Amino acid sequence: MKKRGYGWLVSMPFYGVHIAAVVGVALVGFSWKWVALAVALYYLRIFGVTGGYHRYFSHRTYRTSRAFQLFLAVLAQSSLQKGALWWAAHHRDHHKYSDTKQDVHSFREEGFWWSHVGWILSRDTEETKFERISDFARYPELRWLNKYHVVPGVALAVGLWLVGSWPALVWGFFVSTVLCWHGTFTINSLAHIWGSRRYATTDDSKNNFFLALLTMGEGWHNNHHYYQRSTRQGFFWWEIDLTYYVLKGLQAVGIVWDIQVPPQKVIDGNAVVVDAAKRKKDDPALGALVASDAE
Repeated sequence: MKKRGYGWLVSMPFYGVHIAAVVGVALVGFSWKWVALAVALYYLRIFGVTGGYHRYFSHRTYRTSRAFQLFLAVLAQSSLQKGALWWAAHHRDHHKYSDTKQDVHSFREEGFWWSHVGWILSRDTEETKFERISDFARYPELRWLNKYHVVPGVALAVGLWLVGSWPALVWGFFVSTVLCWHGTFTINSLAHIWGSRRYATTDDSKNNFFLALLTMGEGWHNNHHYYQRSTRQGFFWWEIDLTYYVLKGLQAVGIVWDIQVPPQKVIDGNAVVVDAAKRKKDDPALGALVASDAE
């Protein structure tokens, strides 16, 4: 059983954003215009999470320039899920120890609350494991952003208030942020208990169509755990993966390159799965490219 060491004081902003979303909506009222703003900023920032935090910083499944790398970090951190280095380092550990006692957010070992949100509020996960993210930690701008990780989110909130006053702040920031948090967290929790399994992996990862729509393709979680190197997580044409489509568009205009797709032997289920005992001793490449630095 993991230590529960919740940082209740430092977690107050997390609960405060939820309260502000509910109370704020009651005070400013409903409008389809503000709902559209909330949904637009939800999906923009979910792309920051999926295309930035996850497929780039955690797994390096494609390459980009140093400037766009910084943009991805800023966009991802506008979702207020801590620094890109912090997020990716913990996620690499999740894959190394997935659904074992060393997994930072295993539903199997710790239950729904911990896997969904408890782990991110715990004092035991506050530190960034720079040794796990040394490939990106050598960029001073990313280290600065990681240290002052709330800056992009606060800047977004201030900008929304200046442009659209209280309704824009409530719907565009508070409501959208709450949705973005829980949309992301469903992959740590629900995607390990709800769905189907195409591939035999050593964890409980599931594929879930609904979660894939909600999270721009992250719901194809069993695919991803089977072959982490792929930028594309929806392996078949009917598996909608909006993050992959956006990245393909960015590749078409030269902003990103070297996007990875699963080879046929992986799609056919012939890839080698590293067993749990070996994972504890070796990093199974973390799905990462043996890639050069951002150019």
